[in-house]
Amino acid sequence: MKFAFIIDPIDRLDPGHDTSVALMEAAQALGHDVWVTQADGLGVEGGRAMGRLQPVTLTPVELGSDRWVAVPNWYTLGESAYLPLETMDAVFMRTDPPVTVPYLYTTYLLDYVDPQKTLVVNSPQGLRTANEKMYALQFTQAIPETIVSRDKAVIRATVDRWGKAVLKPLGGKAGEGILFLEAGDRNLNSMIEISTRQGQEPVMIQIYLPAAKDGDKRVILLNGEPIGAVNRIPTGNEFRGNMAVGGRVAAVEITDRDREICRQLASTLRRDGLIFVGIDIIGDYLTEVNVTSPTGIREIDRLNHVNLGQQVIEWVVSALREKRQ
Repeated sequence: MKFAFIIDPIDRLDPGHDTSVALMEAAQALGHDVWVTQADGLGVEGGRAMGRLQPVTLTPVELGSDRWVAVPNWYTLGESAYLPLETMDAVFMRTDPPVTVPYLYTTYLLDYVDPQKTLVVNSPQGLRTANEKMYALQFTQAIPETIVSRDKAVIRATVDRWGKAVLKPLGGKAGEGILFLEAGDRNLNSMIEISTRQGQEPVMIQIYLPAAKDGDKRVILLNGEPIGAVNRIPTGNEFRGNMAVGGRVAAVEITDRDREICRQLASTLRRDGLIFVGIDIIGDYLTEVNVTSPTGIREIDRLNHVNLGQQVIEWVVSALREKRQ
């Protein structure tokens, strides 16, 4: 089969960390053709989504003592061609957030991929539906106390009531812009004003969960089912556990509560065509649903001696074959 990956420039990817590379390696290892493109290489002609695609050959990473190790020239690109995306069996939308206007335009282009011929992971409609912060709010039995507001008085009153809270920009990524708020902090008004751009943009405020000091668990879901997890633990004076800000990773079990949260999400994720998803869990609570370019596979594979990329590709192949029968 042919698999296309819409990614950021390949020379900027970290083969030892990026889930996109893990998925591409898995597809290649299973005998499939792997192609890459970027959002700026997409278009529509004759009612069909098009892409400037390049075949890629990868030299897989190898496991070192405590990390994945890649050779310096870990990929080779072939000649590019402007092709209908429906000539691919599956297309993975793996452009990193934030979700900007150009990102949204890309999802509109992907609406013109014929779903009877090609599976898009994740669904462009689902990507537009699922803001990674707001999407979690519908799962009221899974999330901690949360508000969304741009009103300084409302936010301040909430922080005063809770004592401690976490502020998250609705369009943020990798922990960027997340703030710890505490009642009585003389900087509180200023932090709210800066984060809401003087009341122009709403932000999410969640009650601070003391369990955050023990880690922020990333659980990978495939078609609504949990297939692996990794714990991201804050280091030093940092309260955020995100890997992008230096969080330490550790092996972790998927608990009964984690599975219950996944069951609450599963039917909604399937309805919205969100096949490959990473959810964040602190203690017993769901805090985010990541759908744009979920990461964590490399760390889970290394810590648990598994191959989640292979599971994902095998599921996609099975789904395609079932659809075509």
